[in-house]
Amino acid sequence: MLIGLLLALGCSVCYGTATVLQAAATRSVDAGSDSGVDPVLLLRALRQWRYLLGIGLDGLGFLLQVAALRLVPIYVVAAAIAASLAVTAIVAAWVLSVRLSKTEWVAVGVVCASLAMLGLAAGPEGSQRGPAGLRWALLVVVAALFITGAAAGRVGDRSRALVLGLGAGIGFGVVEIAVRLVDPIDPTKAVFYTNPAVYAVIAGGVAGFLLLTSALSRGSVTTAVAGMVVGETVGPALVGVAWLGDRTRAGLSWMVVAGFVIAVAATLALSRFGGVPDPVES
Repeated sequence: MLIGLLLALGCSVCYGTATVLQAAATRSVDAGSDSGVDPVLLLRALRQWRYLLGIGLDGLGFLLQVAALRLVPIYVVAAAIAASLAVTAIVAAWVLSVRLSKTEWVAVGVVCASLAMLGLAAGPEGSQRGPAGLRWALLVVVAALFITGAAAGRVGDRSRALVLGLGAGIGFGVVEIAVRLVDPIDPTKAVFYTNPAVYAVIAGGVAGFLLLTSALSRGSVTTAVAGMVVGETVGPALVGVAWLGDRTRAGLSWMVVAGFVIAVAATLALSRFGGVPDPVES
């Protein structure tokens, strides 16, 4: 359990630091078209060294995330990933001299405390595989995300940011669930390539990156990241408990619920750091 929690925290550090680099790189390129999903924007961003370094940290974070999901319940990993915004806030304050308000510093402390609550109360990872059609359903969800993202260009800036951010979060949430359904994780075995969950991991990650990149370049960053936090935490946590057998330690269900809700709420207070505000902001 301790190893899984440490892996989840390491994942949070990687993702949070990567956000600082990627957001700065994304803002330095022309947004181009007004469509929701903009692969051209992503290609432009990939020419920036900061974005590439961020991708590298994301890759390391993903490996840590996969390892953590094999050891602890999804709700622990989901909360830790959402809490990466606390890491982003600290890194932005240190590296970019971004000023944090007193409320935001309190939110950082609350996030840390709530993760400690989850670590103390979390039970073992569930061993259930869920309904038979769950793997295919994840692919359907990803397909719907691409369609929704393409249509998001027709709505207003604020609504578009929310839709794209929520879609990105759902895409990343698909990855969290699908990783648990890839069994065994062994590319040398044929069964690995016939498992729809493998392709859900890839497609969910791609959808999440495309939608988030577009969301950060349009509308309100705070709105976009708030949507992402909700999308990548609530759904996967519920699926883990309802269908995959995730549990808590005996008598500590209340602590898990409280810790999860508090972690998400405190993270939302830090949502402006999903795009890393300018140093002059507070």
